[in-house]
Amino acid sequence: MSQYFENANLPSNIEEFETIFLGSKFIFRTDNGVFSKEKLDFGTRLLLENLPYKDISGDVLDLGCGYGVVSIILSRFVDASFDAVDVNRRALHLAEMNMKLNKATNINYFESDCYDMIDENKKYSYIITNPPIRAGKEVVYKMLRGAKEHLKNDGVLYFVMRKDHGAKTAIRDISDIYNVEVVCKEKGFFVIKCFLR
Repeated sequence: MSQYFENANLPSNIEEFETIFLGSKFIFRTDNGVFSKEKLDFGTRLLLENLPYKDISGDVLDLGCGYGVVSIILSRFVDASFDAVDVNRRALHLAEMNMKLNKATNINYFESDCYDMIDENKKYSYIITNPPIRAGKEVVYKMLRGAKEHLKNDGVLYFVMRKDHGAKTAIRDISDIYNVEVVCKEKGFFVIKCFLR
């Protein structure tokens, strides 16, 4: 579980990989103690492939941003402003590096445990996350249920979760506050879209 929390005690070993998304090349630097350090993980790629690029604008929150994949890739294709937060300082340092490496703009990276350091008066058009299942159900539900306090009235929460990691249970457990739609199912992963009720 160390990749989700402070990991300054882990020896650093920065590596780099390239990935192609929608015909564009991206380069990401990663390190020990971050999620999916060798490649763009399947769940995040599936999530990115199923976002409504023509609709995304305004303020977007990349929640649990890791080393910056979602916000950096999205910023290439949409006209939006991004806040991107994580509790892992090493991941945030990498995200800043990757933002410069990929010439991304309009991204504000900062440390926050879920929504703790986010301005309570700021509302987002989109909140996008691949929640850290290994951090436990309490953290994941804090991310999913807590989004309602930070979404605009017509805002949308998108997340990805594996069926065998509790996607169907999560859908049931958040349906009291959201209208929930499964946008895509592939290889056991669900991409899920939530509107406020």
